[in-house]
Amino acid sequence: MQSVLEKNAEQKNEAIIELSKVSTRFGSHVVHDEIDLDVRRAEIFALIGGSGSGKSTLLREMILLHRPDAGSIKVLGNDLGNLRDDEALALRQRWGVMFQHGGLFGSLTVKENIGLPLREHTGLSDTLIDEIAAWKLDMAGLPSEVGAQYPSELSGGMMKRASLARALALDPELLFLDEPTAGLDPVSADGVDQLVLTLRELFGLTIVMITHDLDLLWQVADRVAVLAKGKVQGVGSMSELSKIDNPDIRQFFDGPRGRTAQEQAKEQPQKTPAAEAQPGKPIARPSSKPK
Repeated sequence: MQSVLEKNAEQKNEAIIELSKVSTRFGSHVVHDEIDLDVRRAEIFALIGGSGSGKSTLLREMILLHRPDAGSIKVLGNDLGNLRDDEALALRQRWGVMFQHGGLFGSLTVKENIGLPLREHTGLSDTLIDEIAAWKLDMAGLPSEVGAQYPSELSGGMMKRASLARALALDPELLFLDEPTAGLDPVSADGVDQLVLTLRELFGLTIVMITHDLDLLWQVADRVAVLAKGKVQGVGSMSELSKIDNPDIRQFFDGPRGRTAQEQAKEQPQKTPAAEAQPGKPIARPSSKPK
């Protein structure tokens, strides 16, 4: 009989996303050439690489917005290449996506934007949906009055947080973040860094992000995959990658910004490792999940 400790160990190492021999082409241009990757439960996993390295395309393939030319992608145990429409819809409700530029509907208030997935995919009452939207807004670090504002009235940092609140609307198991700190001032970016860690530590979320923010990579990511020339050039913590002599990897460490981020990381307290991150004590809050 399997012990509780053995079961917990298995869950910590469980692959939430599995990519096997994924290849993608646009005409004669090869974007991905037989890529293998895995993302583990409760892990903060980052994809980095230069422009044209295929980061965004890979993210789009993980969230069913683009189909690779070859290979397989499994998310939450589901093979994305063999899903019926109803299965794809159910799977999409188990993850949340924060798009780089927010992706909020300009004609809706922030509260209406957050509540939209709940209105589309649940039978909850308007009153309960508004309560959940207010909770998600607070979870994302925004004051309640922001709910009545329109996206055009928000600053860049507020837009990012509002988009994150919508991504959390359906209580996802998996969260995708596309450039979560791009265009933000240092103070706002630091706030997003801490928010990402808090979400993982409180709710055990598995988080996949694309970012060029070296501070975010050092402070938040458990593992990082470097994409270049259609291949994965290396996977590991930033500390592990910093020891690899590969020019496609070295570019993230050898410049002034890379060295500064690395020095600052040494001065910060250590984050909770993915292997130890488990959902914290449940917080009393309205939920989109059926009872």
